Amino acid sequence: MGEVNPPPYNRREMHPTLRHHPLDVRLRHVFRIARGASDVRHNLIVEAEAEGRIGIGEAAPILRYGEDRASAARAVDEMAARLGDARAFGVAARRAAVAGQSSAEAAVDMALHDLAGQRLQAPLYEILGLDPSDTPQTSFTIGMDTPDVVVAKVREAAEYPVLKVKMGSDDDRAVLEAVRDTTDRPLRVDANEGWTPAGALERLEWLARLGVEFVEQPLPAAMIAETRELRRQSPLPLYADESVHRAADIPALAGAFDGINIKLMKCGGIAEALRMIAVARAHGMKIMLGCMIESSVAITAAAHLSPLVDTADLDGNLLLESDPYVGAKVVAGRIVLPEGPGLGVRARA
Repeated sequence: MGEVNPPPYNRREMHPTLRHHPLDVRLRHVFRIARGASDVRHNLIVEAEAEGRIGIGEAAPILRYGEDRASAARAVDEMAARLGDARAFGVAARRAAVAGQSSAEAAVDMALHDLAGQRLQAPLYEILGLDPSDTPQTSFTIGMDTPDVVVAKVREAAEYPVLKVKMGSDDDRAVLEAVRDTTDRPLRVDANEGWTPAGALERLEWLARLGVEFVEQPLPAAMIAETRELRRQSPLPLYADESVHRAADIPALAGAFDGINIKLMKCGGIAEALRMIAVARAHGMKIMLGCMIESSVAITAAAHLSPLVDTADLDGNLLLESDPYVGAKVVAGRIVLPEGPGLGVRARA
């Protein structure tokens, strides 16, 4: 008896319509890091519509990498013209991406993941096979300022059990000592490339005496060899932030950093973040999920991955004067994922 071939699978492709609109998010306090300060960020909301459903994503362009809202909007328009079958939502945004515009890629990637979850009527964490009860605590970020202002911010953030303090100024020592005098909560430090090799080890030894857990990006991103040498002597773990963008960057960082900070805006979205998690684990590195100043759209997209990581710094929406969206929440410092399909984000009423 001859072989019976099954009928061909009739796979109907899906090509969403992409559109975007501006989103200005204002912070409750001027936010300062080693590279500058601002009180408002100019983000971009992206919507992907197909079959009567709308997926949502957000771009928070990073000026350091030559992005702004206008360039992100142009990139989304270009991606719309060459977006492939969105049923392949794990690769569609990457294939259509515009070079140098990772935040736009991330926004489209989020929107396609959201759309897929709505089609399947399941939260993204469920599609990924993750347990929503495994989410970590998130740190709450304290931007650079005078010691008095920083202490006031620390007291204002009393409901958050873990703090991350930005460093990189001449007041670092006075600021950190004032914070430690104010609270015994766990502290993490982000130097935002603000240190030099000459003084970095002394600062790390001093921070270790203050009980700091780890330090992000102590040296400029290109100083991998110098960071590798610093790590050999460091009493604290070091995490890469500006030194790591995508999965391909990670092997060169092994031995220079103990962990990496994954940000959707740097890596291009959820799909690439999953690849980064796999590569980092293969190299024995710890993983933090971070963010830019974002609304609950982008924060929630990242939060769905949080059961896979060790620590989180998903507080960009918590720093806002007013968040126009509702999604993931923070309860007693821990991330709580929404139960709706896809990202589970909705506009605030």
